[in-house]
Amino acid sequence: MGLDERRRVRRERLLAAGVDLIGAVDGSAASVRAVCRAAGLTERYFYESFPDRDAFVRGVYADVGKRARDALVTAVEAAPRSGRAEAAVRAFVELMVDKPAMGRVLLLAPLREATISNRGVELAPMFVSLVDEQLPGIGDPAERHMVAVGLVGALTSLFMGYLDGAVAVPREVLVRHCVRLLEQAADDGQERWSG
Repeated sequence: MGLDERRRVRRERLLAAGVDLIGAVDGSAASVRAVCRAAGLTERYFYESFPDRDAFVRGVYADVGKRARDALVTAVEAAPRSGRAEAAVRAFVELMVDKPAMGRVLLLAPLREATISNRGVELAPMFVSLVDEQLPGIGDPAERHMVAVGLVGALTSLFMGYLDGAVAVPREVLVRHCVRLLEQAADDGQERWSG
């Protein structure tokens, strides 16, 4: 294994440790020492990849955000048009609910970590854009955008509630409800703009 590959592997170990620590139920503080201990690496290797703790937390958040985006895009592109809402919800659930530490990093950590407090706002347009593309029946772009923003807000609140225990329903109930929200918005838009 070459030097660059070893660095990449160490960075991935640090990021994985960061997901576990930042995404812990109690929101454990991810100190440099705690991250290194969890990753089984020395601080030297931490600073090889990240200049400081804040950069590390931003890196963990960006990595989880990229995984979420990639999972959604892959699911939507692989599904037939009629099954895209369900494919997207299931992909998000598999990543964020079945691996709750990742969900807590993406959805709850911005509320607990000052260094990423605005990152959720920065990622939102990407998720809004993905939803917007699934609403072609809404002819007015401004209306379509508002519906997409509303859906992303509603889904975010549902997933946050599920992850922190405020929404206590079985996994499949959550999936079905989220799919219905997306499909109903698409159907309502189709009826409004075709009639």
